[in-house]
This record gives sequence, C-alpha cells and structure tokens, in this order.
Amino acid sequence: MIGIAIISVAAAMIGTYIISRRLVAISGGITHACFGGLGLGYFLGVSPIVMATVFAVGSSLGVEVMSSRYRVREDSAIAVVWAVGMAIGVIFVFLSPGYVPELNSFLFGNILTISRNDLWAFAVYTIILIVFFARRFNVIVSVAFDRDFAKVQGLPVTYISTAMTVAIAICIVLTIKLVGIMLLMSMLSLPQLISEIFTSRFKSMMLLSCIISLVGSLGGLFLSAYINVPCSALIVGVFCVMFVMCKIVSLWLKH
Repeated sequence: MIGIAIISVAAAMIGTYIISRRLVAISGGITHACFGGLGLGYFLGVSPIVMATVFAVGSSLGVEVMSSRYRVREDSAIAVVWAVGMAIGVIFVFLSPGYVPELNSFLFGNILTISRNDLWAFAVYTIILIVFFARRFNVIVSVAFDRDFAKVQGLPVTYISTAMTVAIAICIVLTIKLVGIMLLMSMLSLPQLISEIFTSRFKSMMLLSCIISLVGSLGGLFLSAYINVPCSALIVGVFCVMFVMCKIVSLWLKH
C-alpha cells in the first residue's frame, strides 16, 4: 500500500507537467518504446527493466532532439519511436527461446511482481523529483505553459525540458509493473484531467492530482482484493468513474 502511494504521488507530479505541456502522446510513445527494451532484454538474457530504461530514456531524448533540432513535428517523432519500439519488441520476443512468463505482467500490470527493490527505487526517485520541483518550480511552470516566452526570459529551457523528459521516461519504466504498458497512459493523465475540472493553476492541479491519484490507486487496490480482479484495470476504472462523477458535479454546479 505504501508503494502504491509513492508511485501515485510521483506519477501525479509528472502527469501534471505532461498535461500542461500537452505531451500525453509522448507518454504513450515512450511507454510503447519500452516494449522494445523488454523484448531485447529477454533475448539477450539481461534485465528487461534495465533495457526498458535505456529504450525509454533514448526514445524520450530522441523525440526532444528531433523536434527541437531537426524540425520534425513532435507528433511525428512520437509516432516513429512508438512504432519502432513495438516492432523491435515483437521481433525479439518472438526470437527469444522458450516462453516469456513475465510478459503479461509488463503488458497489463501485476502488483505482485513489484519487489522491495522496486519500492526503494521509486522512493528514491520520488524524493529526487520532489526536491527538483521544489528548487525549479517556477521555471518548470514557465516551460510547461510557454517554452518560447521562457526562452525570451533567458530561462534554462533546454535543461528543464531535457530533465523533465528523462524524468517522464524513468517514471514510466518504474510504473510499468503496476499498471502495464497498455494502461499506463491513463495513470499519467486521468488524475490531471479530473483536477483540471476544478482548477487550472499548475500548483493546485498538481496537489489535487496527487490526492486523486492516491484515492483512485488505493481504491482500485482494495476493490481488486475484494472482487479478485486485476488491480491495474480497477485503478483505471476507478479513475474513469471519478472523472465522470466530477464532471457531472461541475456541470450541475454551473447550472
């Protein structure tokens, strides 16, 4: 339960930046590019998570470089890493000898596969993320909402963009085991979409997203234990129900 809480807070913070910069698609691209690393890891007999991290960071930086230096449209660059990552993954999983038992866990998530080392890794990551946000909060907000204006103001846009892109990639790799490749985008977007119903300020949205992410994740965990349904799917289901209910309440209040 503590592990889910840690994961939820970090994912909510990263998700707020993703939503503010309109980068939901890049989270999907990086997530599916990770599949290439998983497949290559199984084929080479090395840690799939390590290879997934290499692919995630490489693909995220590749999108950043292609869009900023080579004037490739960001959505096109994302589509390239998305497709290439999935293709590499499928090829190497097919070439790997024998059955790959952990593949379903990476695709659809399985909380039982999260080890103590995974929790420590996410705890360290979350602490570093909180410190980074605390020290660079104003710059992060500026870059998230208007990169061009931030450049005119002389802010370190390239540094912040690169650091946040790498942070997104690492967050995705660490969260894969919980909700899986197929459902990960929802954890990085739905809490923020819910909080966006009530506020448009970055700080308020981030704090509210953390609360919503905690409630939804823990709610999905308890429901999965009660009705014996995969935790990852129920977490997404709880987020969807929360979004619909909050939307109905906000419309009712407006009238």
